[in-house]
Amino acid sequence: MTDSTEDTTQTPTQTTAFELVGGEARVRELVDRFYDLMDLEPEFAGIRALHPETLENSRDKTFWFLCGWMGGPDHYISRFGHPRLRARHMPFAIASSERDQWLRAMAWAMEDIGLDDALRERLLTSFFETADWMRNRPG
Repeated sequence: MTDSTEDTTQTPTQTTAFELVGGEARVRELVDRFYDLMDLEPEFAGIRALHPETLENSRDKTFWFLCGWMGGPDHYISRFGHPRLRARHMPFAIASSERDQWLRAMAWAMEDIGLDDALRERLLTSFFETADWMRNRPG
């Protein structure tokens, strides 16, 4: 007779946002849609103006960062070290308007690539906390 008692000494593994999003391919899709919207939609002109003419480097850095931030591979850290987000964004004038444009573009991108509502809400809450911390100008 075999013992069918379940082993309860192991801790369950927690699913990361990276896994819930769908891994690297989906994070890349999210980032690409985000930057496409920034280029296409006039309502994002304020944050688009903070970026270089070509967005390829920004796309890559955001993709690398978000992979690790969501619990996946630390591509950004392996290339550049600690993200130091606030320090890296300090040269750019970021007030509530820029924060809100960034959040709106990201929310739109998440919706466009079809992330489920619960995951979008979870990510948007975390994105808000980070984006709000990036503000370095009044308003």
